[in-house]
Amino acid sequence: MKSPPLLHTFLHTLRRAALHHQGLTRTAAFGKGRPATRKALEHLGYVQIDTLSVIERAHHHTLWTRIPDYRPEHLERLIEDREVFEYWFHAAAFLPMRDYRFALPRMNAVKRGESRWFASVSKKAESEVLERIRLDGPLKARDFDSANEQPGSWWNWKPAKKALEKLFFQGDLMVASRDGMQKVYDLRERVLPATVDTREPSLHEFAAYLLDTSLSAHGFTTLKQVTHLRQGADLRGAVTALLKERVAQGTLVAHKIEDRPVVFAAPDLFERRYPTLVPTVRLLSPFDNAIIHRDRVRQLFEFDYKLECYTPQPKRQFGYFCLPVLYLQGNTAQLVGRVDCKANRAQSQLELIRLHFETELPDQELLRTAFDKAMQKFAAFNGCDSINPSDKESLWTLR
Repeated sequence: MKSPPLLHTFLHTLRRAALHHQGLTRTAAFGKGRPATRKALEHLGYVQIDTLSVIERAHHHTLWTRIPDYRPEHLERLIEDREVFEYWFHAAAFLPMRDYRFALPRMNAVKRGESRWFASVSKKAESEVLERIRLDGPLKARDFDSANEQPGSWWNWKPAKKALEKLFFQGDLMVASRDGMQKVYDLRERVLPATVDTREPSLHEFAAYLLDTSLSAHGFTTLKQVTHLRQGADLRGAVTALLKERVAQGTLVAHKIEDRPVVFAAPDLFERRYPTLVPTVRLLSPFDNAIIHRDRVRQLFEFDYKLECYTPQPKRQFGYFCLPVLYLQGNTAQLVGRVDCKANRAQSQLELIRLHFETELPDQELLRTAFDKAMQKFAAFNGCDSINPSDKESLWTLR
């Protein structure tokens, strides 16, 4: 195992590598428009879906952060053209259609009855839902009426909804489109392109997919990051074996410093040079790929982040929907603070509720200028033509 540089240099290099691979340190790193949206999705491996709409939803926010001219219709068109599909990565996500076969292990596990979530769904309910969609075409959950709805079980979902979700999770149904945030389900054979590979990957192939996806998206990885929220000793063992194999081959190097997890990266990671960064602020979604692994963010950026919308109001420290503030300048890339925002769409106004900085930076004016520019762009992205408070000094008193 190779000894890396001192901790400060180690973290500095990893931050630059991670943000570079995430497409956050360059303008239009993936290009423009719809082609860039597809390229970003394929590079990142997935984009997480979330229904919260305090500001623009997470999947759109994450893509816009990397694609300056991104519009929601770019993603919607990719879904319509069957270049992207919806399923589960570590959470609900949009994924490249090319990676469909790597969703099959989870789908087949659900079909074999290995998920307790769907234990109450009867074969009769599955058959009835499938036949209804086969005859009537794509349908939403609300298109199914149930006179026998029984409250109090599994989020109070009615039987047809449970059957729809089970059929979706086991791959018999796919999400053909969305009506707002409501899923529109259709039969897999009417959604999945005929050219897509539907062979279930071996355990080794699946481990390689997870490892390569993590390396592509972040530039380096750890065992915990590769297996994030994926259960099973067999999978963890396969990933561990693959990491050892690649280290032995010399395609990866294992770095260990102090009590931190072993980092696996390409041999030249610490020799790479990155361009000097123009002072820039990026406001990240709470579900952004770069920060969704909270332990990793804590260790890499020394930034303790929690989304507090699920925390009772009296216990919130920073606000309901705080966005991490990423600041790029020179050779430095830091998560420096968080801002609590809300898009008041009826008034076309972006409300800044609270601004908090973790650390004092040497040049406050550069940060202020970059932050103000970022907020103007973010307001426009959210369909707002004004910001409250409107003057910079009032804004900075929110700290």
